[in-house]
Amino acid sequence: MQRAAIAAAHSWMAPGLRGLAKGQRAFCSWDEDSVTMAVEAARDALDSRARDGIGSLVLASTRPPFSDLQGASIVAGALDLRSDIATLEVGQSQRAGVSALLAQLRASQGNTLLIASDHPSAKPASTQEVSYGAGAAAFTLGSEKVIAELIGHASQVNVFVDHFRAADSQHDYYWEERWIRDEGYAKIVPATMKAALANAKVTAPEVQHFILASSLKDTASMVAKRCGIEVTAVADSLDSTCGYAGSAHPLLMLAHTLEKAKPGEVIVLVGFGQGCDVVVLRATDAITSFKPRRGVSGAVADAQTHEAYLRMLSYDNGIDLEWGMRGEKQVKTALTEQYRSAHQLAAFTAGKCTCCGAVQFPQLAYCVNPECLAPSEKFTRTHLFDEPAQVFTYTADWLSYHPSPPLYVGFVQFDIGARLLMEVVDVGQQGLDVGTPLRMVFRVKDVDKARGYPRYFWKATPISA
Repeated sequence: MQRAAIAAAHSWMAPGLRGLAKGQRAFCSWDEDSVTMAVEAARDALDSRARDGIGSLVLASTRPPFSDLQGASIVAGALDLRSDIATLEVGQSQRAGVSALLAQLRASQGNTLLIASDHPSAKPASTQEVSYGAGAAAFTLGSEKVIAELIGHASQVNVFVDHFRAADSQHDYYWEERWIRDEGYAKIVPATMKAALANAKVTAPEVQHFILASSLKDTASMVAKRCGIEVTAVADSLDSTCGYAGSAHPLLMLAHTLEKAKPGEVIVLVGFGQGCDVVVLRATDAITSFKPRRGVSGAVADAQTHEAYLRMLSYDNGIDLEWGMRGEKQVKTALTEQYRSAHQLAAFTAGKCTCCGAVQFPQLAYCVNPECLAPSEKFTRTHLFDEPAQVFTYTADWLSYHPSPPLYVGFVQFDIGARLLMEVVDVGQQGLDVGTPLRMVFRVKDVDKARGYPRYFWKATPISA
């Protein structure tokens, strides 16, 4: 979303926002949340790496879709990780992502998939609405092919309340910015930094990459100067392209930094919120062979730019639009059927007949090939989420209710032979055509508004999206 569009919408009552209206900020579509973004980030982190080696999954977020239902388990199911892994969710603080990373690095128990995913929400016309963003980052932690190693750390607990969000509130409540900067960042972070650098046995001038995420501009540069770190070492805040993505933002910046770090370089990562965590890393020789499939740079390059501010407001439930009677349809999820079908739905698992080679989704009791009809016991599991696919047929439906009209739906043809009716999302100005290359994304299929239950499934999107 172009920040200028946000400022223009509020110019009648908050003209001062024009001074912040530079660049753009990321926001979640109606079918995205901390779980779906976590799945997308994890798929990029795992790439073709063996998933069987993952022994635990940790998800950090201050915006989970449920108060009492573990999103980390949903993520594990979508990634088709082993059922005997340990899952954990961390939240309640802007430093949740860094705290989770530090805890797992110190534990050093097996291979861990660590994900931070967040999409902070702000009141319309607030400075936070302009500066906030959304995003997720994922890392695999272990002892093999390590590209960055932990060499030091320090933590400090301090109940410094720069902002808070009550349990029943949608938006954060912030205190005065100058006080947050001068009494919070300027005093709490340098003290913790000093202890962390001493623990790592490195000096401030030796730091090549300094990562401090904040929704307040120029905070990282100010803290770097106070700590004796060169201003040139301050990492790109991603402010002009992404905005502040809450507890995920420090790890998002770390992922971006690792894309360009060189062997031997010292990276300092700071997490701030009711205290401070400082993690000191050193890039290893293995980082020269590190090439993310998409990475932060790729995600930013693929961004779709929007100027319809009301679209963002509607997606974030900031405005209640009149959708007509079609929008009143109830979509209560049958949890029993969802559980019985989870082995197919969660990880988009098709069945490949070993007798004739036909690939089918959903898997039925018998092969759909009328000349075969082999029983399902002859099927092998095949995940469709990483299989190449193209548009076979499509329609743009303006009559059916859809939170982001029109509803694009059509048959998707997979290269391995499967063909099924799917929703296509994030269709940009280029539109769709028969043969358009597609990739699969994990999204919210629909929401039971009466009970507040989102149902997840896979959708198709143009590869350019």
